[in-house]
Amino acid sequence: MWERILTMLRKEFRSIFRDPRMRMVIFGLPVIQTLIFGYAVTLDVRNVQLVLVDHDQSTASRDFAARFTGSGYFTIVRHTPDLAAASAAIDAARASAILQLNAGFGADLHAGRTAVAQLIVDGSDSNTAQFVLNYAGVIARTFDQEVLLAAAERRTGRTTSVGRVELRPRAWFNADLESRDFYVPGIIATLVMLVGLMLTSMAIVREKEVGTIEQIMVTPIRPVEFILGKCAPFAVIGYINVVMVVLVGLFWFGIPMRGSFLLLLLGTTLFLLSTLGIGLFISTVSGTQQQAMMTTFFFFFPAMLLSGFVYPIANMPEVVQWLTFLDPLRYFLVIIRGIFLKGVGLEILWPQLLGLLVLGVVVLGFAVSRFKKTLA
Repeated sequence: MWERILTMLRKEFRSIFRDPRMRMVIFGLPVIQTLIFGYAVTLDVRNVQLVLVDHDQSTASRDFAARFTGSGYFTIVRHTPDLAAASAAIDAARASAILQLNAGFGADLHAGRTAVAQLIVDGSDSNTAQFVLNYAGVIARTFDQEVLLAAAERRTGRTTSVGRVELRPRAWFNADLESRDFYVPGIIATLVMLVGLMLTSMAIVREKEVGTIEQIMVTPIRPVEFILGKCAPFAVIGYINVVMVVLVGLFWFGIPMRGSFLLLLLGTTLFLLSTLGIGLFISTVSGTQQQAMMTTFFFFFPAMLLSGFVYPIANMPEVVQWLTFLDPLRYFLVIIRGIFLKGVGLEILWPQLLGLLVLGVVVLGFAVSRFKKTLA
């Protein structure tokens, strides 16, 4: 048995590493993608480009506009008295928001009346628009409180002492609230899954297309041995990819790793068990490599969206939440983020590990039973 499996292993490794371009795809592409996605995938909203339409040109209006630039979140890219020109900047994607202050803004403040400032936001990107509105709301409330306090001091002729509530927030596990610390571990998981699916989904199909499947069929190798011989090289590649992209995350992006690396390897083992099983099942039901590739992407993108990588699972409809339990990426994201950011151990992550184990055994067993030593 072991001799037949080792023979399959040598054959697969020679087939994989014979082409230099394939070696680049397997080992170089995950690192490059980690670097690109690590910078590109972020929800942090900074440097919001703002057009200022100040019809008042008073000290108060300039002070209010300065609060936006001083916050560190906004950059005024243009001053114009023409609202149409400001709207054109948003239409051309040269700005994300317009701050309009009408004439009489400063006079209303000094007279104790409500001074109205209008913020027009590009709502085509709803996520960014929501952050912009939140930032602007905080700036406006702070400015309003300072104006009210200054007015009270002018009326009384002395410094007014008022009580206040001071909220002292503290974020655990990600003190600076950097979205990169949250997303880079998720990128690692998705890249490992994508590479594993792509390689294994074309494993058996490639044998059919090049005509070597007939030679395998006449050998005494059993389906289990054939599947093990196909899976083991891709599992080794998966481990190497995990180590490589983890090193990129640790030393290039500075993502903390507070948990056990051995526990991460255990989680990776169970994740690869289900990932390779899904890839092999796709390979058994596909007739050509093109069909296998299309089926892989048909599975991968829904799996990524349902995993909680981009959208929280708790925000999904209840029916869809139940569907996510069939997604191995859902479990592995909890494991890898828990190990990286929280430093939790087996006592916390065992439900996710158990879920990956059950899912992997079922899927891999189904792939083995699906494989027939026939030319069907």
